[in-house]
Amino acid sequence: MPLTAFAHSMPRPARWRPLHTVAALMLAAFAVTPLAAQTRYPDRPIRFVVPYAPGGGTDILARAVAPRLGAALGQPVVVENRPGAGGNIGADLVAKSAADGTVLLLGANTMPINASLQKLPFDLLKDFSAVAMMASAPMALVVHPSVQARTVREFIALAQSAPGRMNYSNPGSGTPQHLAAALFSQMASVDITHVVYKGGGPAINDLVGGQTQAAFLTLASVKQHIESARLHALAVAPAERSRAMPDLPTVAEAGVPGYAVDLWYGVFAPAGTAADVVGLLNQAINSQMQSPEVQERMNTLGFQTWTGTPQLLAEQLRRDLVQYGDIVRRGNIRPEQ
Repeated sequence: MPLTAFAHSMPRPARWRPLHTVAALMLAAFAVTPLAAQTRYPDRPIRFVVPYAPGGGTDILARAVAPRLGAALGQPVVVENRPGAGGNIGADLVAKSAADGTVLLLGANTMPINASLQKLPFDLLKDFSAVAMMASAPMALVVHPSVQARTVREFIALAQSAPGRMNYSNPGSGTPQHLAAALFSQMASVDITHVVYKGGGPAINDLVGGQTQAAFLTLASVKQHIESARLHALAVAPAERSRAMPDLPTVAEAGVPGYAVDLWYGVFAPAGTAADVVGLLNQAINSQMQSPEVQERMNTLGFQTWTGTPQLLAEQLRRDLVQYGDIVRRGNIRPEQ
């Protein structure tokens, strides 16, 4: 299933399924025998480029999976951090690398967001081959306890009663959290003041302290504050409910039909990578993401593990380019905001 559906019309492909399904279990066989035994690829270590600094969600995800992926492929998978320019430096490195399957990118939906906000030194659709979706980090609409709203509809009514007087925080301009809030404002017809922070920590701290009133933040980053009642969660942003908090409705269910946004992570190779190499990598990644050890680790960190074909990740990227481009144009959003 797509993790981010176009807000008004995009259907969810039936072939994309969470990893607890029967289809995912069929991939388990690939975890038993190194996949390198089935082909000459790979014949040397694989560089797994993370376009962000160590310690963030993308880096944690890569390092949790790399050793097992290396064992399945029969060659070391080495995580290489190449931060800078909102992820564009690392992405550009991979786009310009040899298309032999030895340099991979762990990208996220920041890629189509960046493409919607600025001119990039590469083309997302022409310079990359989609390999596999790995995981998502579900976001939720959370509010400070002082906000007199415990449902999405109550929150919308409150915001509409005082246009521009309510503030929402996010960890940076052009982040998925920013675009999730912008889409909510557009679809719910509410005027909420945008407050930019340099990172998730300051954005959460001010929300918990009451300096801001609302935010779209990953469940992983605010779960402890929700459990301690320092923040109230109103709904989750994706099209599907979160496995971590299944009683929490989606924004679409709770009052904004058609709303769906998520923070996803997927693997890309340089364009022109051979189809059999992409297929082998897709099988290896899918099999590792369905292993009990990886799933337990990901659940602990607040991720949801996923599996799917390369084509479905490519479709996801195309949908996001349309969706985020539409959000940016309608909101007149600029990179410096």
